[in-house]
Amino acid sequence: MTYEPVIGLEVHVQLKTKSKLFCACSTEFGAEGNAHTCPVCLGWPGSLPVVNEQALKLGIKAGLALNCKVAERLKFDRKNYFYPDLPKAYQISQYDMPVNGRGEVLIETKMPDGKFVEKKIGITRAHLEEDAGKLLHEGIVDGSLVDYNRGGVPLLEIVSEPDIRSAQEAYDYLTALKAILQYVEVSDCDMEKGSLRCDANVSVRPAGQEKFGTKVEIKNLNSFKMVQKAIQYEIERQIAAIEDGEAIVQETRLWNDTKSATFSMRSKEEAHDYRYFPDPDLVAFTLSRELVDGIKKTLPELPLAKARRFIKEFGLSEYDAYTLTEDKKLADYFEGCVKEGVSAKLASNWTLTELLAVLNEKKLSIEASPVPSQKLAGLIRLIEQGTINGKIAKDVLGEMFTSGKTADVIVKEKGLVQVSDTGLIEKAVEKAIAANPNAVAEFKAGKQKALGAIVGAVMKETGGKANPKIVNEILQKKLQN
Repeated sequence: MTYEPVIGLEVHVQLKTKSKLFCACSTEFGAEGNAHTCPVCLGWPGSLPVVNEQALKLGIKAGLALNCKVAERLKFDRKNYFYPDLPKAYQISQYDMPVNGRGEVLIETKMPDGKFVEKKIGITRAHLEEDAGKLLHEGIVDGSLVDYNRGGVPLLEIVSEPDIRSAQEAYDYLTALKAILQYVEVSDCDMEKGSLRCDANVSVRPAGQEKFGTKVEIKNLNSFKMVQKAIQYEIERQIAAIEDGEAIVQETRLWNDTKSATFSMRSKEEAHDYRYFPDPDLVAFTLSRELVDGIKKTLPELPLAKARRFIKEFGLSEYDAYTLTEDKKLADYFEGCVKEGVSAKLASNWTLTELLAVLNEKKLSIEASPVPSQKLAGLIRLIEQGTINGKIAKDVLGEMFTSGKTADVIVKEKGLVQVSDTGLIEKAVEKAIAANPNAVAEFKAGKQKALGAIVGAVMKETGGKANPKIVNEILQKKLQN
């Protein structure tokens, strides 16, 4: 029997504000334990919460970017449950009147054959709520410690419809969602700092069946790759259980990355009854259309629209366009190169391959690159003009990182100008042919790869400076004769 997975994701995103959702305490990450707390976020009797206007505006901005219907009237509710990291024994959240209603995210999901297919993932809601504190167990012999610095930090919980049908689609949805949120600058989405957290709801059903299977929630997912692995494991676990005649139990499971498996945390019977009711300290209020329309006007070009423009305007491949636009800063860097008048395809290739390789090696982000887009464009221009070849250009790029000099200065100082003199190259080709009889014989026998050894010998003879195009032309002519 063939089975179809049904997946929905719940994503918590920390909004980029300086203060918490209902008090003036700082949201600074990494401060000393309980340094950023006050009577409001600690839930002391008599303290009154006040809504953070900036958090509300960022929540609206995110909703608009996700094509959500922004509420005309909204309220905050108390979500009641007891846990040590929740000082009030309730969390201020939104229940039946969230700031953002139905929406959708359009994704380009990668198929097994490498092609991209467009798919629409529905958004059920995107509501505001405060974060809980953090329990610290490590190094504690008896009991645990609680740090309430995170308590009260503004979150936007984005709940998807159960429209996702594979682990790859879940990964692509999260990648698209993160890019959108970073483009509109509502969050840094740093998973290492807990700014973006995800829970997955997974079930399977026989292909063609309308009714959903029994849902399992997976928690403790700290990266997109982890989400992908956990969902794939859970799909396979549930299918194997069903085929063995076992019933799937509705439960919450945790992901163990070391064992690459999920394990049961609690069953449905232990699930909480949150007993939502309106927070009496925070009255319902109406959003003005002027406010919402004003925020809408600030939305930038979003990732998918930018990728499609790159394909149409610059002739980039789908892969390159989607990769470049996953990160706004990377997309801006690429466009910075193109604005200098160099080939868009060369700018894409050099940004995605050579530049990122050096940045990754040096553990630098694109915005911290010591080679700005204008300087990379200068290097690409030398390649286009035939002044240097690709091999030399790689060496020059490394020198640009360490010295900070421009490409033309380095090429001039080190005498790296490409050799295009056909007479000199012809002599080097003749020497290479004479020194590599076996490679010549193999090439004439039909082995195209053998040509590489002869080309390598020519480049060695010319100190790597020979024009590759002229080398190949002369070499092909000589070998055919």
